[in-house]
Amino acid sequence: MSDIERRRGSRPSRKQREQRAYRLVLAGGTLGILGVVGLVLAILTSFGAGLPILALILAAVCFWLFRRTVS
Repeated sequence: MSDIERRRGSRPSRKQREQRAYRLVLAGGTLGILGVVGLVLAILTSFGAGLPILALILAAVCFWLFRRTVS
């Protein structure tokens, strides 16, 4: 009867979670830097601010996924 309560998918291994967290940190950090630099350039020059804002939104999503992965 204890099999009824089991999840359908198995939880990823510790190594898989560690790799995912590492990739999310790299992607989020890169997107965050690109977003901030892009916004500064948009303020100081005639560059548009659309892509930097999108980069910052994606960085926030990476941070949120990172928090879910490590908790």
